[in-house]
Amino acid sequence: MIYVMSDLHGEYGKYLEMLEKIGFCDDDTLYILGDAVDRGPDPIPLLQDMMARENVYFLMGNHEGMALHVLEKLNVEVTAENAQSHLDAEWMGKILEWQQNGGDVTMRQFRQLSADERQDVLDYLRDAPMYDVAEAGGKTFVLVHAGLGNFRKGKKLREYTFEEMTCMRPDFERRCFNDPDVYVVCGHTPTLAVTGQPEMYASHNNLLIDCGAAYGGRLCCVCLDNGKQYYV
Repeated sequence: MIYVMSDLHGEYGKYLEMLEKIGFCDDDTLYILGDAVDRGPDPIPLLQDMMARENVYFLMGNHEGMALHVLEKLNVEVTAENAQSHLDAEWMGKILEWQQNGGDVTMRQFRQLSADERQDVLDYLRDAPMYDVAEAGGKTFVLVHAGLGNFRKGKKLREYTFEEMTCMRPDFERRCFNDPDVYVVCGHTPTLAVTGQPEMYASHNNLLIDCGAAYGGRLCCVCLDNGKQYYV
C-alpha cells in the first residue's frame, strides 16, 4: 500500500501511533510531504526515524528550507576570518524568521547531535525533492508540500520554483489537470483554516491533508490505493 502524510511538525509520537494504526510494513510505501521539523516536541528524532526507513520518502517543505538555511551555517565553525561574512544581517534575519516559526526546538536538538549525525541530517534535508508522482489504484497523484503555486496549463512540474511548491497557497477550487484520474496531494494549508474541521479536504482533484497535527488538530494519513483516511 502507498500512504501519504504531511506537516508532522515534530509530532514523533503521533507518527509512531499512525504507523501502528495503518499496520505499516516493509512492503508498504510512505510519502511525507514536508514540514517534519519545527514546532512539535521531537523534530530531530522524527527525522532520524524517517532516515532509517528505506520505504519512507520525504519531500521538501518550507520549514525544511528555513531550517537548512540556518543549520548549514550553524554546522560551520565560526572563526575570526569568516565571522563577518558568516554571521551577516541577512542570516540573522533568517534565523529570527525561523525562530518565530517554531525553529527553536529543531535547532536545540540539532546542536545536541554528534558531528556525523548533524551531517547526516543536513544531507537528508538537502536531498529532499520538491515533488514526486505516485501511481496507485489506477490513479496518478502529484505529491507536493504546498500545491502548484502560479499554476498554468502546460507548465511542467520541473518548472515550478521552491516558493511555488513549498510556500504559496494556490486556488484549491481549481482543477490542475484535465484528466479526472490525476490528483494533487498537498499539505501546508491547514484544513482547519479552510473548513474548520481537522479532516482531509477534497476539491477539484486537490487533496489537502494537513489536518493541524501541531495545532491541536489531528495527524492525517491517506492510503492512495483505496482512499481510506486514518487519523491520530
